[in-house]
Amino acid sequence: MKLDTAQAVTQFIQQFKKDIFKINHTNFEEYALQLFRFQAEHNPVYKSYLSALKVNKNKVQKLAQIPFLPIDFFKSHQVLSSQATAEIVFESSGTTGTQNSKHYLLDGSFYKNVATHIFESFYGKLTDYQFLALLPSYLERNNSSLVYMVEHFISTAIGTSAKDSSRNFSGFYLNHTQDLMENLKKLQKEKQQVILIGVTFALLDFAESNPMDLSDVIIMETGGMKGRRREMIREEVHQTLREAFNVKQIHSEYGMTELLSQGYARQDGVFESPACMKILLRDVNDPFEVGTHLRSGGINVIDLANVDSCAFLETKDLATLVDNERFRVLGRYDHSDVRGCNLMVY
Repeated sequence: MKLDTAQAVTQFIQQFKKDIFKINHTNFEEYALQLFRFQAEHNPVYKSYLSALKVNKNKVQKLAQIPFLPIDFFKSHQVLSSQATAEIVFESSGTTGTQNSKHYLLDGSFYKNVATHIFESFYGKLTDYQFLALLPSYLERNNSSLVYMVEHFISTAIGTSAKDSSRNFSGFYLNHTQDLMENLKKLQKEKQQVILIGVTFALLDFAESNPMDLSDVIIMETGGMKGRRREMIREEVHQTLREAFNVKQIHSEYGMTELLSQGYARQDGVFESPACMKILLRDVNDPFEVGTHLRSGGINVIDLANVDSCAFLETKDLATLVDNERFRVLGRYDHSDVRGCNLMVY
C-alpha cells in the first residue's frame, strides 16, 4: 500500500488507530493484511528485511505468509512506519552486558487507550479496581512500558476516588511492604476489588515475608526474576504464591517492550490474546515455517496496536497453543538474551 504523501500516511495511521477498537476475530486477518502492506512499504527497516528475503508483498494473501521481523531489530534500529518524532521511548530492562530494545512510541495516549481497552475486555472497568503495584526493578528506570501502563491504571483508579482519598490505596509500594500488607487487609475488609500486580521476584519476596489471606485479591505476576532469586518454572511460582496468599488462581500478564498489546492468563497459566493481537507459532528449526498446524514452537506475534512501529514480530519465547486464541508460554530459546520481563524457563 503505497501512499503518495506524508499527509496520506498520517491519515492512514490515524484511521487505523480508530479502527483498532472495531477489530475482532472475524475481521482480524483483513486488518492484519492491510497493515502488513502499509508497513511493507512505509517502514524502512521492515521493507529492507522483506527485500532481503525477496518477498513480494502483493503475493502475501494470508497470515501465515507474512514474514515476521526478528525482535532483535529493536536493539539496533529505530523501527518506525512514519517520520514523526517519538513522544516516548520504551526500553527493555535486560541484564548487565546486554543491549536493550527500544520501542519508539509516537502516541502515549493511544497506548493508554489500547491498554485500557484490553484490560477491560478481560476484567471489567478499571475504575472498579484499586491497583497496588510491586515493581521495584522497573521503577528504577524511567522508560518501562510496564510502569507506564500500571501508572495509567493507578491514576485512573485514584481519579475515581479523589473525593475520598482516605479510601484510596492505589499506588507503587516499592519497599513499603508493611504499608502494602496493612492496606491489603483494609481493602479486603471494605470488600473492594483489588489487583496486586508485581514482578515475580518481588511477589515471592513479599509472600515469603508476609504470608496472609488474600483470597479476595487478584494477584497478577508479570514475570521477571532479574537474577534476584533462583529460576523457577511458572507452575512452581504460582504454587508458592497460592499457598502463601490462600488464593485459587494466580493471574499473569504477557507483554514486552516491543508490543503495545497484552495477553492475560486468568486461570491455570493459559494466556488469552486480545482481539487486536494474535499468536502464531513457528518451527524451532525453521523460522519461516509458520502456521496453525504447529502446536508448539517459537512465538510470532501480530500486534495490530503496533501501527507506528512493526506489527509482525518474531520473539525469542516458546509456547504451546491451547486453541486459536489461547497459549501457554514455555520459556525462551537457548542462548537468547535473558530479559527482565520473562526469566522463567520450563
